[in-house]
Amino acid sequence: MTRTRRSLLIDRAFYYVGLGATLFGLVLLAFFIGDILYWGLGRLNWDFVTGLPSRIPEKAGIYTALMGSLWIVVLSALIALPVGIAGGIYLEEYGAHNRWTRLLETNINNLAGIPSIIYGLLGLELFVHTMALGHSVLSASLTLGLLIQPIIITTTRQAIRGVPRSLREASLALGATRWQTTIRLVVPASLGGILTGVILALSRAIGESAPLLAIGVMAYVPFAPTTPMDEYSALPVQIYNWISRPQKGFEIAAAAGIILLLLVSFLLNGLAIYYRNRWQRQMRKGM
Repeated sequence: MTRTRRSLLIDRAFYYVGLGATLFGLVLLAFFIGDILYWGLGRLNWDFVTGLPSRIPEKAGIYTALMGSLWIVVLSALIALPVGIAGGIYLEEYGAHNRWTRLLETNINNLAGIPSIIYGLLGLELFVHTMALGHSVLSASLTLGLLIQPIIITTTRQAIRGVPRSLREASLALGATRWQTTIRLVVPASLGGILTGVILALSRAIGESAPLLAIGVMAYVPFAPTTPMDEYSALPVQIYNWISRPQKGFEIAAAAGIILLLLVSFLLNGLAIYYRNRWQRQMRKGM
């Protein structure tokens, strides 16, 4: 057998192995989603969405957890977006290529790969104990803000890097300053990519449970938070709490909660895909 034929056979074998592994994963995913839909769709209604927690499975609602997740995501965005986007702009447009920036980039990449539970332990020590914020919405938002910070910085840099260098040079040649070029040309041209990264980061934040459990999220909260210093619950934690209970009714409620969490995640990811495709079309037209 010639070397060329052996290489073709190896390539084809790898193709079928990869295809089989992909189909196996998709089949398992379809089975799990189908099982969740089978048990949870009948429980998912308006009373479930607006209902308060209860020790009776049939009366248990997810309103407080939903409102807690919305509070956390909004505050995390307000905390992380200005710093993350500004950091990405600085590193890509103003940062000199020296040892300091290389060290900073390496640390940002490492932070993006750290398990989320580590951020939870950091938030527990820094925000809950040292800053005495307690088990509040603000503590959770600051913790998740740190968690999504590397994602926002990295995606912002990638989006800015996609803007053609010729646009910057043309703006500078016409007499614009570097700051004017960045704010009036580069950032608007890369806004679609930045927005895509922001939405993906927030979709990760809304599904995180490990950091919230580490900083002491409440499993049972009979009220929705109204201020950043209120106690709270969250969708992933409420689902985890229901699954850990022995009653069958709570498992059905957990399935309905999973469907709701999936809907929110799919909506955010759909928005990210839409804005990414729209931005890519605009970039191709501009080039």
